Amino acid sequence: MRFVIITGLSGAGKSQAMKAMEDIGYFCIDNLPPALIPKLADLCFDSKKISNVALVMDIRGGEFFHDFFEGIEYLKEANYPYEIIFLEASDAVLVRRYKETRRKHPLNNKGNIMEGIKRERELLGDVKKIANIIIDTTGLTSAQLKEQLYNIYVEGRKFSGLIINIVSFGYKYGLPLDADLVFDVRFLPNPFYIDELRPLTGNDGEVQRYVMQNKEASEFLDRLEDMIEFLIPFYIREGKSQLVIAIGCTGGRHRSITIANLLYDRLKKKDYNAYIEHRDIEEG
Repeated sequence: MRFVIITGLSGAGKSQAMKAMEDIGYFCIDNLPPALIPKLADLCFDSKKISNVALVMDIRGGEFFHDFFEGIEYLKEANYPYEIIFLEASDAVLVRRYKETRRKHPLNNKGNIMEGIKRERELLGDVKKIANIIIDTTGLTSAQLKEQLYNIYVEGRKFSGLIINIVSFGYKYGLPLDADLVFDVRFLPNPFYIDELRPLTGNDGEVQRYVMQNKEASEFLDRLEDMIEFLIPFYIREGKSQLVIAIGCTGGRHRSITIANLLYDRLKKKDYNAYIEHRDIEEG
């Protein structure tokens, strides 16, 4: 049996995580007071009818949340196996999510969202330290978060802690603001100047073959993959939870998409937590 506790910052995606765990087949309980962890654990581990359980706990528990560590200590003493998933996101994204939903932060009654977020980070600091898995949902959709949980709890993949977002873009529309690494592929032959290829994109085989027939393209892709794999362990060691790799060409429709797709395919085959976005595919 797997006993999973989902916690983290308000607005970071705990509700979406719970829905995902329900879809996977877990028995889920939302907003359980931590003081009830011992009784629930005894019930679940003694029962032959419950196979997997996921609990969502957060700051909504108010004063009950201070019982969290006592509950965890009980699980340890009883030798009950458990896992803690901690969800977080950047301040900017949390503020945006609260404004979109028009909800009030549970730790601030005066409407100052940032003050509530700051206070919550402080209160949950020790909880984050003991988490088995920390997922930064800043750049994740609900579907991508579900995929992360599916990979861990269904396919049994080890979570490295680093989510890799590959973004193709066009320089004429500006650099992605959240990019950690930026690569310029404007040195490659441009399909835009081939009449039959102009209306297509790097998602089309004809464009990919045109771009990759150039030996420099293949060599660049090989070296790019090697460099990314070299860097990943160091980012993980430093505690980085999200890596954004931006690949740009002039318009963001042909060369950048081709290289981004091929890099994404290579990383996914090696079981990295990679996602891809073609930011400017609809432009031009």
